[in-house]
Amino acid sequence: NNPLWYINKNGLQEIKATKQPIGKTENPMPFTTHQLAYEPGTIFYLITDGFADQFGGPKGKKFKYKQLQEQFLTNKDKNLNEQQIILDNSFESWRGELEQVDDVTLIGFKI
Repeated sequence: NNPLWYINKNGLQEIKATKQPIGKTENPMPFTTHQLAYEPGTIFYLITDGFADQFGGPKGKKFKYKQLQEQFLTNKDKNLNEQQIILDNSFESWRGELEQVDDVTLIGFKI
C-alpha cells in the first residue's frame, strides 16, 4: 500500500495507493486506475516499506518516509546508477550494526 512517488519540475509528487492487499482477501475491491501526464525527465519511484522501516541512526529510530523523500529530492539531478549507490550507502550507514528488519525493494526509473 505504498504510493508511487515521482519528481518533475514541480518537485516530489505522490499518487496514493489503493488500500487493498495484492493477494487473496475476503472483501476484494477494485484498484484505482490513475492516468498521469508526464514530461521527459520525470523520475518515478516504487518502494516497499523496508527502507523507511529500518531502525538505525544515532538513536536507533526508523529511517521514515520523509527522510527517504529528502534523499530522492537531494539526488534528483544525479543519474539513477549514482542514486542507487547513494541510497545503498545511506541505508547501510543508517542501519549500522543493527539487523535488517525487512526486505527492501526500491525501483526507480526515468522517462
